[in-house]
Parts: sequence; structure tokens; C-alpha cells
Amino acid sequence: MVGYGADAGLVSGEAVELDIRAARLGSRVLALLVDILTQFALAVILVTCAGILLTSLVGPGALDGAVLRGLQTVGVVLVLVGYPVLFETLNSGRTVGKLAVGLRVVRADGGRVGFRQALTRSLVGVAVEWPGLVLPLLTWAVGVTVMLTDPRGRRLGDLAAGTLVIHDRSPAGTGYLPTMVPPLAGWAATLDLTRLDDGLALAVRQLLSRTGTLTRDARRQLTRSLWAEVAAVTSPPPPPGLPEWAYLAAVLAERHARARRRLARTRSVTSALWPELGAAPAEAPGPAAVRPAAPALVAAQPAVAGSGTSNGSTR
Repeated sequence: MVGYGADAGLVSGEAVELDIRAARLGSRVLALLVDILTQFALAVILVTCAGILLTSLVGPGALDGAVLRGLQTVGVVLVLVGYPVLFETLNSGRTVGKLAVGLRVVRADGGRVGFRQALTRSLVGVAVEWPGLVLPLLTWAVGVTVMLTDPRGRRLGDLAAGTLVIHDRSPAGTGYLPTMVPPLAGWAATLDLTRLDDGLALAVRQLLSRTGTLTRDARRQLTRSLWAEVAAVTSPPPPPGLPEWAYLAAVLAERHARARRRLARTRSVTSALWPELGAAPAEAPGPAAVRPAAPALVAAQPAVAGSGTSNGSTR
């Protein structure tokens, strides 16, 4: 099912659009900053290791400038190209920065990114995006413009490789909470909701929580249909002049409030009759943590039974 933030346009094999958000400029820049720090640390490690190895093999000052420049080029390629290609291929489309921010590179069809796609987007990125070896200022402006104007926030490397960056960790929704419409609070307090069953209440809840995903005509038709069903099992009738969704919201909010009050009363009675039940969650787990109240009733039995026996036997 499609959520409010689903804009990646990924469709499952059953032709259902998935609730996945495409990564935009802000989150991708943050992931890039983490990757730059990681690449810098990787470059320092490579330079240090290469210096120690070459010094031990050929001695200090034995290499000429051409060899050093060649080694530098190899190191730059490994850091700028090898790092993202290796991580995106072997770590399901996630570099260190993407893993920290909660992003993932996938194919345009939602599949796992492969070596070819990772290499293509990395080469294009190094050439015209970051660090941008070809006209860096101009290509940076073009790259940002493409990301801002693309419906799914793709950059030039994504367009060339046929990939997409998505949010791997979507925030968990809190669910729909019914809210009382203030002009209907007095009317809702007098409602008789005994005939409003759970199935109809659930249908109202689902409709109100999905109004943003429905077209105007569909929303209007469903709201009128559900209100006709709710009005048939509730009384008194509502004050005129408000739309059907307001009546449904008021009915659902009042039902929710009454359920909360019943639960609070039940808990207060339970706590009064069995205090250990309310204190049990705060105690440490273990056999001696919860002391049932039943032994108090058993202890009173010998006094009653003992009045009819000479030796206290309960046989």
C-alpha cells in the first residue's frame, strides 16, 4: 500500500506500488559528507601503508617522480572509484555514508544494484559531479539542478546507470488518532454507540486515515456511504451544517474516549483488588518477584475447618 511519503515509484510483482521514499538532496549530501570523511581516512591509510611498504622494499628516495605520480593516480582511483563500487556491490547498495543516513542504491526496477551499475554511476559521479574532473563548477550546478528537478531525486550518475537512491529506514508511523471536532463535542457526548460494532468503526478509521491518498470523488462517495451506515446505528442525529467526515471523526473520537475511560476504570478496580498486579512490572524478574494473593485465602481455611475436627486434619 502506498504511504504518504511514498514517491520512489517502485512497483512489486503484484503491481502494487511500494511504500518507499526516494532520497532527496539533503539526505544525499549528508551521506556524501560521511563518505568523504571515510575516503579521506582510507587515503591516509593507503598512503601510510604504501610508504612503509616501498621504503622496506626499495629504500627511501629510490623511486622517481613518474612512478610516484603513477602510484598517486592508482590511489586516487581506488579511493574515489573503488570505494563506492566495492561497497555498493558487496553491501547491497550502501556505502558507509548511506548506511549511516539510512539510504540504499537500487536499480530503477527496485532490484539489487550490480557491479555494472555501481561502476557506471561512480565514473559519472567522479567525472561531472564529485569531485568533478570536467568543468567542476558548471557540472556541479547542472548536477544539483538535475537532482532538484527529477521527480525521484536522481543525479546524473543514477540516470546513466539506471539506478535510484531510496530511504532504507522509513520512520514508523504513529497510526491514526481520532480527533474530536470542537463544535460536535457536546453532541458526541450524548451519543448512543451501543449498536456501532467494531467492523464499522474500523472502516471509518481506515477511511479517515487514508483521505490524503484518495481522489476527491472517491473520498466524497465513501464518506457519504459510511456516514449513512453510522447514522443508522447511532442517535441522536447530529446538528446540521457540517460535512459528513466531521460527523464520522466526532463519532470515532467519542468512541475512542469512552474506551479509554473504561480501560482506566478497569485498571483502577484491578489495582484496588490486587495491588501486586500493578506492582509486578516494576519488580525484578524471578520466582520471588511476584507474590500471588491466593495464599491469604488458603491460610484462612484451617480456622474454619478446624472447628469440626479434633486434630486439624482436612481429610
